[in-house]
Amino acid sequence: MANTEDVKKYLAYWFQLGKRVVVGNGVASLLPQPVYKGDRYSQEFEECWQKIISPESGDCYLEGTHETIAELLTSVWEMSPCSRCNMPIPMRNVGMPAETCPCNNLPGWPNTDLPAPRSAVDNQSRLIGIRDRLLENLSAKSK
Repeated sequence: MANTEDVKKYLAYWFQLGKRVVVGNGVASLLPQPVYKGDRYSQEFEECWQKIISPESGDCYLEGTHETIAELLTSVWEMSPCSRCNMPIPMRNVGMPAETCPCNNLPGWPNTDLPAPRSAVDNQSRLIGIRDRLLENLSAKSK
């Protein structure tokens, strides 16, 4: 089952490549920038998410897809890596997969010369891990 966090991560990855969410049955489109602020989603992303899940917004879907965000939040869908580009895409638990990956209309994608979209990074925990490894090496050498 695709949970809320999986769907948010799916959108965040595609937002980094410039894909928009179409809102209100095509009335508007959203592309929050930046997607991340430090180790969490940015305020712009969270505001966009609230619009997407609001019943007043109508059907919302990622550009180039047919599945609505509301559908992706049901137990019928889960997120899996695309076999072509390794980006997250929705897959049905039972039955046929989604018709296409959102990468199908991105010119030049996948492009391994560019950094791939990523999740938020917790700099504090990474720095603490580096510090701890350095201290371990230092104490091992002093013995």
